[in-house]
Amino acid sequence: MSVGAPRIPPGSRREIGAIPTAIAAAAGRAIGSGPPNLFTTLARHRRLFLPWLWFAGMLMPRGKLPRKDTEIVILRVAHNCHCEYEWRHHERIAQTVGLGADDVERVREGPGADGFSERQALVLRAADELHRRRDITNRTWEGLQRHLSELELIELCMLVGHYEMLAMTLNALRVQPDR
Repeated sequence: MSVGAPRIPPGSRREIGAIPTAIAAAAGRAIGSGPPNLFTTLARHRRLFLPWLWFAGMLMPRGKLPRKDTEIVILRVAHNCHCEYEWRHHERIAQTVGLGADDVERVREGPGADGFSERQALVLRAADELHRRRDITNRTWEGLQRHLSELELIELCMLVGHYEMLAMTLNALRVQPDR
């Protein structure tokens, strides 16, 4: 989405502080861009930024789910929520963890698209069900249980919920995609 000018512009070093500035600069170097607008915008709320970043980091990249699964879930959430920022950011990341450009684009088609493993189709279906129903059907849950541990199941639900919240925030604040 992110239509129009940012409702809250990215903050300067003075507005966000030295530590968030350093974190944003390091993140930008890691992804080959400048400081991500996501970080420099959210860091304007200094009390929330570092705890949020710590929580987000526990889901991605330091989560229990394999990185390919994590990225297809995040991309599906971005697609479902019409979040251009999230999509652009994670299509690049997905390719660094071994997903091809065709795999990334296939995420838009959903869990029924050809080329996904049973496990991948199930995590995509879970993302869709959580988006639409705010729950996972018994059929999908039973399928997920054949592939994921209890910790991964918990994380999957939290991953979808976190990225839905983030997409909503990015869209509402009109955070512009990074160059």
